[in-house]
Amino acid sequence: MIALSGASIASRAWVAVAALLALVLALNLAGCSDAPGEDAAGPPPNPLLYEIASAGGAVEGWMLGTIHALPPGASWQTPAIGRVTEAADILVVEIAALDDRRGLAATFAALGTTPGLRPLDERVPPALRPGLAALLDRGDMEADQFTTTESWAAALMLAQIDAEGDSEYGVDRALIRDFPSEKVHELEGARGQLAIFDTLPEPEQRALIAAVVAEFDVSRTRARALRRAWLMGDEAALIEATTTGIMADPELREALLLARNRRWDAAIATLLDQAERPLIAVGTAHLVGAEGLVALLEARGYRVTRLR
Repeated sequence: MIALSGASIASRAWVAVAALLALVLALNLAGCSDAPGEDAAGPPPNPLLYEIASAGGAVEGWMLGTIHALPPGASWQTPAIGRVTEAADILVVEIAALDDRRGLAATFAALGTTPGLRPLDERVPPALRPGLAALLDRGDMEADQFTTTESWAAALMLAQIDAEGDSEYGVDRALIRDFPSEKVHELEGARGQLAIFDTLPEPEQRALIAAVVAEFDVSRTRARALRRAWLMGDEAALIEATTTGIMADPELREALLLARNRRWDAAIATLLDQAERPLIAVGTAHLVGAEGLVALLEARGYRVTRLR
């Protein structure tokens, strides 16, 4: 497997699944080419933040929809988030060991490497090969360098070319810094998260490569629109992004979103039964819609209320 365009990308391997999911969602946002930039004047930030209470009204915990990479200086903290962070006893994130860059990069390389694979240009439809060649040129890569790189890992590498935002400024990393290490718990872990992509059928992995190549020219604009939808807590836009385009593919939607939601719902319910009140901070896509965590917890009898 070739280096991920240098150490800077390899060190961010922990966010691989979430980063590509964010890209896929960004490609699906409708009307986003007209979305204002992050520096445009607008209302104050209002990311999705929820209080979780028992049927009797006792507060059991909180849930915040995060974004895993942001540009430097992005402003997202709100008074409500500050109050919840102060009140929570523990923090629950997708991956806790975000600072173990060497270990996370090694996990990515181990899962994403298989000898004797076909050249990358043979894994995309012929119509997309000129676009792939142009994208590889932008990243100073060659198609035949990917003969040991699995298709899902190749899609991640391509998605990182010219990507805006940095996991160093991601919301989960910022929250982790606010809690003692022994108070930070994880729902999935790096290996578990990367294994989701690693076990996708090869046609689904190649569909991800095709999506990255086909939409690369507009992905920056759409990624900005997705970040703005997250920042404003625009549930309608976020729900649409989780149900259309490539996310309408049943296998991808099940693997990347729905199956994870069900696993996390069970784990969160166990945490809510304990004395320590958790702040659960996971990617915003997992919270919204009829099969999101808010709906799943409500089905268990919890009262889930948005805080603003």
